[in-house]
Amino acid sequence: MNQSARRLLTRSAVLAAVLFLVWPHSASAQQSQILVTRVEGPITPVVAAHVADAVDAAVAGGYHALLIEMDTPGGLDTSMRGIVQDLLTAKVPTIVYVSPAGARAASAGAIIAFASHVAAMAPATNIGAATPISLEGGEVIDKVINDAVAYVTAIAEERDRDVDFAVDTVREGRSAAASEAVEIGAVDLVAESRAELLAEIDGRTVVLDPGGDRVRLATEAAALVDYEMSWTRRLLQSLANPELAFLFISVGSLALLYELSSPGGVIGGVIGTIMIVLAFFSLSVLPVNIVGVLLLFLAIALFVAELFVPGIGVFAGGGVLSLVAAGLFLFDRPTGIGLDLSFLVPVGAVAGLGALAIARVAWVSRRAPAYSGTGGAMTGAVGTVRSGRGEPLRVFVDGALWKARAASRAPAPGDRVRVVDMDGIELVVEGVDESADA
Repeated sequence: MNQSARRLLTRSAVLAAVLFLVWPHSASAQQSQILVTRVEGPITPVVAAHVADAVDAAVAGGYHALLIEMDTPGGLDTSMRGIVQDLLTAKVPTIVYVSPAGARAASAGAIIAFASHVAAMAPATNIGAATPISLEGGEVIDKVINDAVAYVTAIAEERDRDVDFAVDTVREGRSAAASEAVEIGAVDLVAESRAELLAEIDGRTVVLDPGGDRVRLATEAAALVDYEMSWTRRLLQSLANPELAFLFISVGSLALLYELSSPGGVIGGVIGTIMIVLAFFSLSVLPVNIVGVLLLFLAIALFVAELFVPGIGVFAGGGVLSLVAAGLFLFDRPTGIGLDLSFLVPVGAVAGLGALAIARVAWVSRRAPAYSGTGGAMTGAVGTVRSGRGEPLRVFVDGALWKARAASRAPAPGDRVRVVDMDGIELVVEGVDESADA
């Protein structure tokens, strides 16, 4: 009995030891989950909404941290400020990782990185160039610069980052490579991979929103859960592409031009309207320049003028030049968003040739005589029978094949006939007396 009790006691002790060793790790594994999402491309309202949802999901799901992997040329100021506010007030630690190698956190992306609890960069990446750009394409007024400086200073101070560098990114458009950014204290570390990043920051302490809780990061062994952008948002974000926006405008304008040249076709109007709506959506989420927009409208006006004013293509040529110039000025290049001449020239040339072709067809159409009623201008026209024996009568008159019927004797294939009347779109013909004509 004593021996049995000892055995039972030993087994209980072993079981307790196993539970003691296993239970804390299980609990830790459950708690140390990191939500991971990616921001790629321009900072738009679509991206801002996605990041806001990711922060909410991380908090609601009890995740240990939110990791945002980022590669952006910048974007809209309002969208950037929305993301920054979400990161500064997040109830969960936020980590921004500029990756992969070759990526950048430019303009708005730099300020977003500054606002995170932990900012990291992969090798061969860069950060900075956050100078505001005016919609008119000129120099930004001092009060706008001063506002941006005050904003980025407050963020850098809150996250204990180098204020001088943050200010220089705004005032002078300064940028830094990953190693330099760590050296000057603009970001926290350089990590070659996600795994290295999580291992490096494990054990660090971050403070949630001003005066909030202190959280010790347990990231090295954390489970990673992907939080992907919904397909609708991916679609909308893919439309925020300068090349697509320019193509939509060019093709949409040609389609509407075609509809103007031959009203009632409907298809041209529908396609053109859809393209223009998509183009305006793209432009609404990209940093555009008002000069480029005005040149764009000028190009469209010149193409329309080519449609209604006869000439040798002067208006179409002007439209091409205006369209290419619009592409060069349409987007703010300092943000990293722009169009190259190698793209603009072919698109402009095709648009110009298309406008010229549509205008020529419309002009010929307007000059052609109207055929209707009881013959009109068709009466007296001479043509040739093109149908075979036993087939419905078809005659070739004035460059077109017409349905016809004989006024008297049915002509044979190849016979010459003269139009004596017209019934709707059917010609009434009679044979030509070749001997009388001679």
